[in-house]
Amino acid sequence: MSTFDAIVVGVGGMGSAALCHLARRGARVLGLEQFAVPHERGSSHGGSRVVREAYYEHPDYVPLLRRCRAHWTELEQASGLRLVHRVGALYAAAADHPLLAGALHSARTHGIPHEVLDGSALARRFAGFAFPEGHVGLFEPGAGFVRPEAAVQAHVAAALRAGARIETGTTVRAFSDRGGMVEVVTDRATFAARAVVLCPGAWAGRLLPRLGVPLRVTRQVVAWIEPRDRDAARAPAMPVWIAHDQEGLVYGIPEADGQPPPLGWKVALHELGAEVDPDGVDRTVRPAELARLETVVRRLVPAAAGPARAAGVCLYTNSPDGHFVIDRLPGHERVHVACGFSGHGFKFTPVVGELLADLALTGTSSLPAGFLGLRRFRQ
Repeated sequence: MSTFDAIVVGVGGMGSAALCHLARRGARVLGLEQFAVPHERGSSHGGSRVVREAYYEHPDYVPLLRRCRAHWTELEQASGLRLVHRVGALYAAAADHPLLAGALHSARTHGIPHEVLDGSALARRFAGFAFPEGHVGLFEPGAGFVRPEAAVQAHVAAALRAGARIETGTTVRAFSDRGGMVEVVTDRATFAARAVVLCPGAWAGRLLPRLGVPLRVTRQVVAWIEPRDRDAARAPAMPVWIAHDQEGLVYGIPEADGQPPPLGWKVALHELGAEVDPDGVDRTVRPAELARLETVVRRLVPAAAGPARAAGVCLYTNSPDGHFVIDRLPGHERVHVACGFSGHGFKFTPVVGELLADLALTGTSSLPAGFLGLRRFRQ
């Protein structure tokens, strides 16, 4: 039986980063992935993911996001790839809406550069949009988006250069503590390690019945719009944007140079879709689902409106409170878990990888992530 210092289960966004950090620290590390690396069956694909720091969800996330900046830069330098496009991010809603109020609170609390735009300034600055009456804006110039597939590949390449080993097409069946080690049983072989890091994404509920926290996996539809005016779908006319609409929260990501297929700008509703089994997801996007997004686009971004040229499905793994779960697995001293990223986790991948490497090698971390632990559910 092969033994390692650490085993990482799941080599998506979080797992690839953990694998990279562990290998760079000299650990003998194995990554286990049930599909390919990368793949389109989970939550680490889709061509682009938002990167921002004026975090409306909770200001305690901001120190972790700021640490990500250096990690993203280092990964770009090591890979020779441009991963992060800092085109700015626009938040638009009524002034008292949690999107605006939360983003403004985080920006002011942590000194994040930003501009507050009243209704008339918002209309002048972003003339291609047609936000509802009463909306105001907050613009964060340092925000943007990251290429998720390329980021996973860059983390994996760095890990392999540092000596990591990866087994794809390998499904973990069980794990157990055995005399100071953790045995991991897969459909191909059994491995052992001093520590195990679990990043199972949408399969967390199946692999972690002892977690004690219900995780809801939902089907999320995204579309890529063929704009009638291509300039209106690129920065600076279109930054990354998040807006409150009559349908709920909507977000968009502009076109940019070097974009992988599909082309067009990306739009989706940030809502809880239908609950699904991750192994039985219907990945066919129906005409009614596309029509809903196209209607939102015509209403909010008329200058960049057009038909959907492509669409896809990704998965959210939602915790009960919408915040991440990163902690030691109850009853397992040497097993650590990162899951429940609730549709807003990818931007954190480099720092989550660092945090998981800390936990696997030392059992603790100086990173300010205690608010993401399991204890909050027991209180």
